[in-house]
Amino acid sequence: MGLKLFNTLSRSLQEFAPLAPPQVGMYCCGPTVYDFAHIGNWRTFVFADLVRRALEFKNFQVAHVMNITDVEDKIIKGVRQSGTTLRDFTAQYETAFFDDLKTLNCLEPHQKPRATEHIPEIISLVGKLIARGFAYQAADGSVYFSIAQYRGAGCTYGKLLKLNADELRPGERVKSDEYAKESIADFALWKARSPEDGEVFWPSPFGEGRPGWHIECSAMSMKILGPGFDLHLGGEDLVFPHHEDEIAQSEGATGQPFVKYWLHGAHLLVEGKKMSKSLGNFFTLRDLLAKGYTGREIRRLLLSAHYRETFNFTLDGLQGAKMSLARIDECLAKLREIAQSAGRPANPAPDTSNASALGRFGDALDDDLNVSAAWGVVFEWVGDLNRRMAENAMSPDGAAAALAVWEKMDSVLGIGTKSGPEIPPEISALLESRQAARREKNFKRADEIRGELQAKGWVIEDTAKGPKLKRI
Repeated sequence: MGLKLFNTLSRSLQEFAPLAPPQVGMYCCGPTVYDFAHIGNWRTFVFADLVRRALEFKNFQVAHVMNITDVEDKIIKGVRQSGTTLRDFTAQYETAFFDDLKTLNCLEPHQKPRATEHIPEIISLVGKLIARGFAYQAADGSVYFSIAQYRGAGCTYGKLLKLNADELRPGERVKSDEYAKESIADFALWKARSPEDGEVFWPSPFGEGRPGWHIECSAMSMKILGPGFDLHLGGEDLVFPHHEDEIAQSEGATGQPFVKYWLHGAHLLVEGKKMSKSLGNFFTLRDLLAKGYTGREIRRLLLSAHYRETFNFTLDGLQGAKMSLARIDECLAKLREIAQSAGRPANPAPDTSNASALGRFGDALDDDLNVSAAWGVVFEWVGDLNRRMAENAMSPDGAAAALAVWEKMDSVLGIGTKSGPEIPPEISALLESRQAARREKNFKRADEIRGELQAKGWVIEDTAKGPKLKRI
């Protein structure tokens, strides 16, 4: 069974067949750097990371491009209100975004083009659309894409989402970067300079101004990946107008198909409701880290449901993610201990469970990245490993083989390895005092110290290699 993905373009599950295998050109709409990314944004970016990791697990060679939107309406408003320069304003949020990306253990894209560094390519693309009759300059000096001319040439506007053509009112224009589904109208490719823009403008054959949001992604993706490429990702909120407009302006300029597969992640709810600052359920990644959660726990929760399912993100869910990771970590720690030991019994029979688990894990990914089923395989396998270790039926070679399988699974899941807790000096001193009491056969005092450690959030495990401390 090959990898199958739900293609928004065909509205169906399709076998993934890139244009030039094993190479895959993958473009993900990146952050608009006017504020810190919130947890809904991070669901989309973790989903994109899952896609890339799954493709590499399947031995595809991925060219991962993610743009940085560093000029658009909200950014210009922020620049005006802060009284700083465009670059200074966006740099703080761009840096924060990549710090957060690292915290969530997302692979860094191979290329991260900024819109402001591709103004010549954007101007060239607008010029091509004017030359082909799909764009025009309005009285206000802005350049708009003509949906009527595009449709009149036999092209379809509404490939990703069924739109009501009867609502199309010729001549109506939308200058804003974002607009409602009901506003099926010509959209801005180049916005004429206005007093509100301040110093955010560039010269062009159409006059001073700045690009519209939609044209930025078309120019950057086609420059790096070519006029036609394999895969375009984003949240479902980008289907219309952003991605629909990308298709129209890209195919209008080149006359050839733009993207073969479109993947869209579903919305995220928080505590059962749409995220809102007024409801107190609006979280950035930094808000959750300040509450004591880790990037691993947040990533685990964000990857617990299928990407096309609306997902309810809760603080209780983060506690559950923490517990599930602890179960994996404990199993891996035992496997490492056995793999490094000597004198363990050999497996009584050839072990096929690792290969079977890895195969079923891969099958789950092939089914439209069914990460829920993939986690099910992981925990069933962990349960089997724990049983065999409890029965003293795990050899060092078997443990090493299981650890190698986990590395392959985690190359997709990306939760990494829990770093050992830093043991405060006073806790280490108590542990040493307990060991001294045991050597002196003062078991009453040793038990008292165990209780003191537990009260401070630490538990002692006495093993053949000596006592080990674990946080509760």
